[in-house]
Amino acid sequence: MDISLAIIALSLHILIWEKLPDWGSWFNWLIEQAPRPLQYLYEAWQCPYCFGFWAALLLHWLTGVYTLSSLENMVNYLGNVAQPLAWFFDALATALFVMLGSLGFKAISGPAIKGYQMTMEFKN
Repeated sequence: MDISLAIIALSLHILIWEKLPDWGSWFNWLIEQAPRPLQYLYEAWQCPYCFGFWAALLLHWLTGVYTLSSLENMVNYLGNVAQPLAWFFDALATALFVMLGSLGFKAISGPAIKGYQMTMEFKN
């Protein structure tokens, strides 16, 4: 198993939906200027699973890397349908890892932020 696609997709998800909107108004302005279908995609793909699926398909096409190495062998016995099926199933698995990573970071960040705030209050 290779989770590099999931790590890249999760990093992109965090950057696009959690970090860039807070780095000034330029990114939000850029989204507002985009055509309506792109604005819809930006709103719809905030879900880490949905974004993870499409990002995994794109990353797989760019890199040829599979999250589940066993899916590489599907090509041998299913014929022409094998590669699209392998990419689809691999993207589903990668999206699951992206969603679990996102939920894990959110679960950890709540207590971490609370602890930081309590430390800062104590120091003051």
